Amino acid sequence: MNKPIYVIGHRNPDTDSICSAIAYAHLKQSLGISAIAARAGKINNETKYILDTLKVPAPMIVNYLYPQVKDIMKPAQLTIHANQTLKELGRLLASHHTKSIPVVDDKQHLCGIVSVSDLARRYFDELGMPDLAESNVEYASIIKVLDGTLVQGDIVGRKITGRVKIAAAKVDTMLNTISAGDIVLVGDRLNVQLACIKLGVACLIVTVGAKVQERVCEAAAKAGVIIITAPYDTYICGRLINQSVPVSIVMQKEVVTFKPSQLAMDIKKTIAETRFRNYPIVENDRFIGVIDRDSFIMPEREKIILVDHNEVSQAVEGIEEADIIEVVDHHRLGGMETNSPISVHFEPVGCTATIIAGLYWQNQITIPQEIAGLLLSAILSDTVLFKSPTCTERDKTVAKQLAEIANLDIEAHGMALLKAGSDIGSMSATDILRNDLKEFQLGDYRLAIGQISVLDGESILAMRAGIQAEMRQMCLRDGYDMVLLMDTDILNECTHLLFEGHPISLIEDAFGEKGEEGVIYLPNVLSRKKQIVPPLSDAARKEK
Repeated sequence: MNKPIYVIGHRNPDTDSICSAIAYAHLKQSLGISAIAARAGKINNETKYILDTLKVPAPMIVNYLYPQVKDIMKPAQLTIHANQTLKELGRLLASHHTKSIPVVDDKQHLCGIVSVSDLARRYFDELGMPDLAESNVEYASIIKVLDGTLVQGDIVGRKITGRVKIAAAKVDTMLNTISAGDIVLVGDRLNVQLACIKLGVACLIVTVGAKVQERVCEAAAKAGVIIITAPYDTYICGRLINQSVPVSIVMQKEVVTFKPSQLAMDIKKTIAETRFRNYPIVENDRFIGVIDRDSFIMPEREKIILVDHNEVSQAVEGIEEADIIEVVDHHRLGGMETNSPISVHFEPVGCTATIIAGLYWQNQITIPQEIAGLLLSAILSDTVLFKSPTCTERDKTVAKQLAEIANLDIEAHGMALLKAGSDIGSMSATDILRNDLKEFQLGDYRLAIGQISVLDGESILAMRAGIQAEMRQMCLRDGYDMVLLMDTDILNECTHLLFEGHPISLIEDAFGEKGEEGVIYLPNVLSRKKQIVPPLSDAARKEK
């Protein structure tokens, strides 16, 4: 299944960015293209009012486009419990044609990882019969690996305390090597079986499926000796007993693990520097998946359609790791590079939504009522109810058509959404500054320009000290040469431009005055795109 295409606007999205993303994703879906509306930041008050009024859910948030570990891991399927035997491990390795298996406990917590190499090392290290007492082996495990049958004794919870011996020599010789508490492998030799019981061994394993005589069982019962029969010969039983050891004994406990939220590019170096076959993925201490080094590849790039902007500095973080396949915008060209030719829809209109409405009609796709409401809202917001100098006759014409489809009154709906957007009662200085903040590279200068539209410009000026303090912090923290905020008074059609940073000459060259205490009054200025960025750009070029 192909990955969906994300339709997404700029960081700190405004109404046009959100509404256009939703509408264009819907148009793509109507054309049979898998598209998802997304956003690159928090929704502001104005946009929230619009979505709530039209009963449209907010787009999914995408904080960055860097591929994560969860995008490339294989979900948890094959595991082995720490208490399972080496015999069970061998069967799993063989049947699943794998080289290693994660080891977990009852709660799926990762205990370690065990590989074919660990299993082989166990056998190479065993020169004689294994000391199962050191391995915490239970009698139940021995019965399991031997395909054996319990003939006599109680094994519930009992663990091996002695060593494993083979009764292959003469009785006298054998008795000198066997100690009380040992496990003895013995064939159908009545005298040896009784002699071992008399010595106080812990367990007799009678091989080749030999029948245990009644007198042996009676003697074992009196002495508290366990008797197990196995269908295999003594040699095979000796080798199989080694496989009763729990996986926890041979597993690697120091394991390189990753979290699903880690970036794929960040783990490449670790994988290159280590030589493990598999890397477990752990979340909240639980094993959830694995990455195989042999099949490790970076995932397919996300496919992105940008709306309402075309600049890397304004794009969602990690845009360079994605494939931009289309841009729909009404701003200046921002110098963005793409990996291959793309579709572009640029028009000198006041709002991206105006372009998208035209694309609906161009493709003969009916615009649903709620989508028409979103597109209309974006136009009214971006053109400030047609007052902005960016507004064109096409914006007005399209808005009227959309208003009919949405069954909304332009004036009433426009004032309502602008009023919602101008409500700063619960907003902090940081919220106001980042409400609609865009980054620009103008000449040699990196600038961040925010805008907030209010019905009373004095309300923002009353918070000026806190806002300008945050602006100074942004310059220091984020490396901006200058941070500006447009305090736009909708009713009086003017803007107070707050600014911090250097060079101040940039402000003077752009607007003809230095301003007092970091504020300039700009009558008849409503548009960042048309009335703030162009003069600043010209001034930046003169500064070179």
